[in-house]
Amino acid sequence: METTAVLLKGPKDLALDVLKITPPNDGDLVVQINHSGISTGTEKLFWSGDMPPFPGMGFPLVPGYEASGEVMSAPKGSIYKAGDTVFVPGANCYEGAFGLFGGAARTLVSAENRVTKIDAGFGAEGALLALAATARHAMAGQGKAVPDLIVGHGVLGRLLARLTIAAGAPAPTVWEIDPPRRTGAVGYDVIAPEDDIRRNYKSIYDASGSTAVLGDLIGRIARGGEIVLAGFYTDAISFAFPPAFMKEARFRVAAEWNRDDLIATRALVESGALSLGGLITHSAHSADAPAAYETAFSDPECLKMMLNWRDAT
Repeated sequence: METTAVLLKGPKDLALDVLKITPPNDGDLVVQINHSGISTGTEKLFWSGDMPPFPGMGFPLVPGYEASGEVMSAPKGSIYKAGDTVFVPGANCYEGAFGLFGGAARTLVSAENRVTKIDAGFGAEGALLALAATARHAMAGQGKAVPDLIVGHGVLGRLLARLTIAAGAPAPTVWEIDPPRRTGAVGYDVIAPEDDIRRNYKSIYDASGSTAVLGDLIGRIARGGEIVLAGFYTDAISFAFPPAFMKEARFRVAAEWNRDDLIATRALVESGALSLGGLITHSAHSADAPAAYETAFSDPECLKMMLNWRDAT
């Protein structure tokens, strides 16, 4: 079996290529991908060469952990059948290429326990479930508080704000330093950090991935407040101890989503409680993948770039 896939051979060395894929074993599905999203967090770090050592890392690799498509074949007794629409969080099925993510391909093989059936009506937005589940994972669970301040109004920041409102909590404040990204808020305010005078936030979620903002955030929390690191950070994280000591600050790192988060998020979307609308700002044909990745990583007005694989071979 062969497939057309995005292949990242090294920093900023990205192109479409034809790769052999491993035949399916018992319990595997063959999925034809229709849409795959480009991550401006972890994938950008691989593309730029800034990603620190990471388990399973290596070049060449097939990127993409936000993908949706149609089941082409399923094993006997599977809960899936040909024609089902599924979300796929990537795959490791390529010969001669790492599948650390592996979703940016026309056809892939994945264990059926990794995919999730979704409504075909989701369209390209179905590929956003991973980000929505990431936001949900940061917020849901024992001892976790919803944010009253979110730093960054990218896709993750918007999803955190939407989930907060969906939970029935008070609308959070959102900081955004880039004026064009202050638009698109529904039910909450997006402001520049310098315009915010509040200094008693109980729970601040950073979705910016910036370590430079940490000192300011410590000064913005109430005594005993929490700062949640919801982004991905390449620089060493440090802060002045005395202000954190005076505030009795708490820090929490939000890891990646799990299957329970994905199922819960899917239910929220299907019920209408959580909207994935307005997050995909750019789309491109898979044949234009090199330019699409460049745009996704360099254009501040690009929240989410989606590749369309429907006409790919």
